[in-house]
Amino acid sequence: MLNGRVVSQFAAVFVLVLASLAGASGSAHAQEFVYRGSTADGPTVNQYIKEVGPTATFVAQGQLKIDGIPMNCGTRPTVMNPGFDSWGGAFPGFLILNTKKIKGLSTQVKLYIYSHECGHQFIGASETKADLFAIRRGVKWGWLNAQGMEEICVFISQLKGDAVHPPGPKRCETMRAYYRQLINGGTQQASSGSSSGALTLGPSN
Repeated sequence: MLNGRVVSQFAAVFVLVLASLAGASGSAHAQEFVYRGSTADGPTVNQYIKEVGPTATFVAQGQLKIDGIPMNCGTRPTVMNPGFDSWGGAFPGFLILNTKKIKGLSTQVKLYIYSHECGHQFIGASETKADLFAIRRGVKWGWLNAQGMEEICVFISQLKGDAVHPPGPKRCETMRAYYRQLINGGTQQASSGSSSGALTLGPSN
């Protein structure tokens, strides 16, 4: 978790509110930090781990498994931080997962959270595009089914929108429609994605 000193040092952070899947009220929330400054000004993974302290665990690229399922975000490592303010977060070059907060979530919701954060690495700050990146990845990689899509919707629909985030129910509607599009379009459409480059859904990795 970044304290005020580190936030001011590295600047330009914005917040996504996420609510708990199990037993959360409408006011329950946590924060997802997505860095919006230049890559050069952001913390390195080593700086972040030093700031967090001994509770942080470094997981190298290719070593991460979520409920036994191997996951990766290109060459980017993951920091497991049980004290982080949210389920997950993204800085340039690495991802963050809160092992305590994701513990009670279903496997497909965990994979969605990780893939959403991975999406920020490729498409930037857009929450909608990061959501769609996660859904596309889930369909292509075979871990997202109709039940999982509904679990993600239950998870996200508790959120209120703000200046940069659509309301949770709207995000659910957008992701559900895209999931149906990928499924109905078949494997070829789900795998091909958009041809317009990294600012759509990101590379297939």
